[in-house]
This record gives sequence, structure tokens and C-alpha cells, in this order.
Amino acid sequence: MFHHVKDLQFNARVSRPDPRFANLLLEQFGGENGELAAAMQYFTQAFGAKAAHPDKYDMLMDIATEEFSHLEIVGATIQMLLKGVNGELKNAADSSEIMQVMDGKALKENIIHQALTANPQFVIITGGGVTPRNSQGIPWCASYVNSNGDLTVDLRTNLASESRAKLVYEHLMKFTDDPYIHETLSFLMTREVTHYKMFEAALNSIPDNFPPGVLAADPRFLQNTYNLSAGTVRGPWNEGEMPGLDKEFAYVADPVGQARETKGNTELPDLMKKELQDTEKLNKEMSGKKSGEEKKAEPRGVAQWSTYADPQD
Repeated sequence: MFHHVKDLQFNARVSRPDPRFANLLLEQFGGENGELAAAMQYFTQAFGAKAAHPDKYDMLMDIATEEFSHLEIVGATIQMLLKGVNGELKNAADSSEIMQVMDGKALKENIIHQALTANPQFVIITGGGVTPRNSQGIPWCASYVNSNGDLTVDLRTNLASESRAKLVYEHLMKFTDDPYIHETLSFLMTREVTHYKMFEAALNSIPDNFPPGVLAADPRFLQNTYNLSAGTVRGPWNEGEMPGLDKEFAYVADPVGQARETKGNTELPDLMKKELQDTEKLNKEMSGKKSGEEKKAEPRGVAQWSTYADPQD
């Protein structure tokens, strides 16, 4: 159940109209790294977490709802940036307020031209309304949403999503000198950092969260890193200990020779027989465990999403 409060989570303000920046800001309204995409992603992911991970379901729904509130902040800011552009455009262009867009240096016709070329949809397609499109006018697309049905995969996806969104806000700040908009963007950017840490903490609270999914990595192929370009640089990504696995990277200096020698990694020395057996055993254990968790969490008999308390209690 959603209940809309008309006051914004952050009181968005703008100093003056700026249709060009309004167009840029659409990236965070209907773009692939924007607030609508984040809200729909976390909202969608939450359904699969409800039974087995009700605590993570609650977190995902909370963050999804906050992202919808951020979408409202972005939409409100865009609308305010179009003040004087919507409606009777030519009359508004005579006022000193709209002339501030170009610091009074442009003729009325140039102001109108700026507004139209910045984003024609505002005055041609939507009549000044904000719609889920990006700064190029491309409609929002469900392919922006990543929901994989595995909570650990979804949480890792969300870490990347929050990182990208933060970066977009950083870039947007470079294109406006309005101090009020900077405050709004700083708030939104910082909430991305908070959400990142929430998702990180949630991931760390799930036992056996690596590797993603159910099956363990095949030990025959796990440790190899390959010299696949001239002058490959050595570093902690291809030498030394593999983080968190108690294993060492094995650097293959001649991957072509190794592939020929092993017939494409199909004829390897029989040195990992025990590790393979242990992996197969682990796969069965993890499959049974994960399946059991899901089945145990499913309700018996009639399924109902909510349990309503007696009004008299």
C-alpha cells in the first residue's frame, strides 16, 4: 500500500529557468541510470525475496519507495526549470525572469529557440509535462531493470546501479551553477551512497553468498589467469592470493600452448580428483539447502501476501 505525501523528501528549488539543464536532468528521470529505473528494479527484485528473505524484502521495498520519491524530486525540478517556457511561451519570454536564462543578452526569439532545441518534447509532444524519457527523448525501457531471481546477484547488481547513478549526478553538477540545484543534486547523490552501503550490508549478512547462484566453481579452471595481450601487466588480479578463497592465482604465460597441450582444457593432469569430488558434494549440499530454504518459506494451503491485524486488537 502506498500513501502519497505531497511534500517532497527534499525541498527542491531553482533560482531561474533553464530549459537546457532541464533536458539534461531527464537522464535521472527516464534514463537507464535514473530514479525510475532504480525504483522499478528494487520493486521487482523484492517480490522474489518475500518468502525466503522477508527482511531483505522490507529493505528493497523501502529503498524502491525512496527512489520513487527521488523521481518526484527530479520531476519537480525539471518542471520548475521550465518555468516561463510552458504555456504562453512568447509572453513569458518578455519577462525579466525568463531573460535570465541568457543573462539578458539574447533576443526573445533566441530564448524560444533555446527552449525548443533543448528538448522539443516539452512544448511539442507533452505540452510542458515531464515524461519518462531520457535527455535524447528516448522512452524509458523495461530492459533497464535487472532482476535475476537470486538475491545475491540482485544485490551485486544494485551496487553497480547505485555507483552509476552517483556518477551521473556528479556529471550533472558540472552543467549548472544554480546553488539550489546543486543542493538538490548533492542530496540525491548522497542517498545513492547510502543505498550502496545498505545493499552491501545486506549482501554481507547472507551466509554462503559467494559464488553467486548455487553451483560452486570448477576447481580445474578456477585459478588460471591468462596472458592474452602483449605486455600483460601483473597485479593482484592475476598473481598472489585469490581474495577470500584461500587459493593462489595461476598465471598462464602461454595460453595458446596450454590450450593445445590440454586439447582445449579437456585433458588436464588428474591432480584435482579430490577437489572435484568435494565440489560435487558441495553442489548437492548447496542445491538441497537453497531449495529447502525456498520450500520451507512457502506458505501451506491458501497463499496470502498480507496478514491483516484484527481492528479490535
